[in-house]
Amino acid sequence: MQAATRSRLALACILTTVLIDMIGVGIIVPVLPELLEELTGGSVANAAVIGGYLVFAYALMQFVFSPVLGNLSDRFGRRPILLASLLGLTFDYLMMSIAPFVWYLFIGRIIAGIAGAALATATAYMADITPPHKRTHRFGLIGAAFGLGFIIGPVIGGELGELGPRVPFYAAAGLAFANFLFGLLVLPESLPKANRRKFNIKRANPLGAVVALRRYPSVLWLLGVLFFLQLATQALPTIFSYFTVEVFNFTSSTIGRTLGAFGIGFAFSQAVLTGPLSKGIGEPAVAIVGLMAAAAAFAGIAFSTDVYHLYLFIAVGTVSGLAPPAINGLLSRQVPDNSQGELQGAVNAASSLATIIGPLAATQIFSYYSDSSGTGHYFPGAPFIACGIAVVIALLIFAVAAWRFELSHRPSIANNPHVPDLPPPGQLRVAPIDDDDDINPRRR
Repeated sequence: MQAATRSRLALACILTTVLIDMIGVGIIVPVLPELLEELTGGSVANAAVIGGYLVFAYALMQFVFSPVLGNLSDRFGRRPILLASLLGLTFDYLMMSIAPFVWYLFIGRIIAGIAGAALATATAYMADITPPHKRTHRFGLIGAAFGLGFIIGPVIGGELGELGPRVPFYAAAGLAFANFLFGLLVLPESLPKANRRKFNIKRANPLGAVVALRRYPSVLWLLGVLFFLQLATQALPTIFSYFTVEVFNFTSSTIGRTLGAFGIGFAFSQAVLTGPLSKGIGEPAVAIVGLMAAAAAFAGIAFSTDVYHLYLFIAVGTVSGLAPPAINGLLSRQVPDNSQGELQGAVNAASSLATIIGPLAATQIFSYYSDSSGTGHYFPGAPFIACGIAVVIALLIFAVAAWRFELSHRPSIANNPHVPDLPPPGQLRVAPIDDDDDINPRRR
């Protein structure tokens, strides 16, 4: 099989894995407020607070275990880590679908947080098989698959939610398991044995992952940008459902369709616009455009008084999809090939730390400012103002980093993409690792 053909098939495999995974995540978003209200018997404001704690539990586990999984993927390969994470997500959705009490939801989210390395491992996989100069475009495709999952997932979840708030969770569990089977039968390994490194527990923790990358100062600055961007962007899936129920009386179906419309624009920005714009004006400029769009969108949504204004600023927000792949493209060129998993583990840890803080703070702010007890501080859009401020901070950090490290002209450290072999479905095996091997016996 020719290398170009194998590269396209590997690309299709990993994008399909991300797409199915994100459909499963998106399915549950429209119905979570209703399920929490059912289990607690409380108001939307109370449901938002519990929803924030659920995200906190998930993100805390991600923060602790993402560097571990990233380092393990550098040691044992991407495929086994990715498959294990998909099984963890399957169990999570099953736990949530049968939950008689709120604490069932927390158990499910903790398990999902420990196993939830799918996106970070997929990004490292993409870095393995892609030349450095094409990575921004390929990361844009991952972002587009992510966005497409949020086109399909919330729409399906909203419609299934009309049958009951638990039905979408069964569907999400089925999709996660189907994704596991797909990866088991089709997805090849992308990291050859010759490019693997020993597992080091000192580097396999959130602080250790960052310390290990300190010899690349530009990485630390860009991780700071991603941290503040994630701090803001987590508000959309976390707060949007509660905000639109409170302000516009949206049903689960309307929430799903609105998030689906956002996903269309987001996917278009990442899949269609990111590559040409990066070639035309450069990755730093593309990242700045995306960050500015995010800041404007958050401010606009906060003050929306009717659905037309809301939809207008959601449309502006779709342009923010340009920022993550551009920043990830810059990041991936700052470290060598055998540290891509460690890098993505650090990226995921930074994102998880932001997810620990962001949704919990946003839901607390929402609960406080949506209090209808007549205290005179009613402003449900307040969390989006806080998110806009976080994006402005990310923009300032990025501008300084781009100037200080001359990111537009900085040469790449990673230069050796690997195109994995693709045996027939059902015959894929990860070869045992021999520490004494100096070369990969399989053709690379």
